[in-house]
Amino acid sequence: MELGLKDRVVVVTGASKGIGLACVHAFAAEGARVAMISRSRANLDAALAAMPPSAHRPVAVVADLSRADEAARAIAEAGRALGPIDVLVNSAGAAKRHPPDELTAQAWHDAMDAKFFSYVHPIDIVVKSMAARGRGAIVNIVGQGGKVANPVHLPGGAANAALMLATAGLAAAYAPRGVRVNAINPGATLTGRVQEGLAAEARMTGLAADEVLARMRQRIPLGRLGTPEEVARVAVFLASDAASYVSGAIVPMDGVSTPVI
Repeated sequence: MELGLKDRVVVVTGASKGIGLACVHAFAAEGARVAMISRSRANLDAALAAMPPSAHRPVAVVADLSRADEAARAIAEAGRALGPIDVLVNSAGAAKRHPPDELTAQAWHDAMDAKFFSYVHPIDIVVKSMAARGRGAIVNIVGQGGKVANPVHLPGGAANAALMLATAGLAAAYAPRGVRVNAINPGATLTGRVQEGLAAEARMTGLAADEVLARMRQRIPLGRLGTPEEVARVAVFLASDAASYVSGAIVPMDGVSTPVI
């Protein structure tokens, strides 16, 4: 299938590890020109050092996207390096997980900064630029925790739910101007963030982390956790010309753990 991504300019946030890094690899493999944004220069350098040779080496930009001014600078820097942005993939930020009794008001604020505003800040800039040019695609890697409340992921789940609403609303608002906006909701995926969730649930339940992981697998009808590469392949499709009539979609990728409409 021809995806039409060769030489497209793609910006991936949260791009130095996990699902974001898998997206960088997947878009680069399609011949796209990619800018990687992360808060950590060390993580970006490590990711670049491990990249396979390609026609277009990704551009690395360091920024804390929870700050609007940093997001504006990062997007401008990516644009100067590569040109107008055709695709934005948001995978930055992760809200910390806490058992309910450990929650504070600050934890709720921190979750919105880490997950909601780190997506909204770059979207706010890029979607308007795309609309002015009459085309573009945005893919938000959100999380199934926004649909089903998890006791150890309440602030992060609330941020995810807000992002799903923003995704659908922006898709409707900007469809007449040629911009598509979609989201992917991964469930348990084999990244470093899973370990944090396991530790929080272990503290809440008193079980060992290995037992928590085994129970997690048992709850997944497909029988295993997802991989970052599987999520990245769906992100590439949603951003591509092959998905030209898909917008406002919220795609679950949780192994059918939450079989709901």
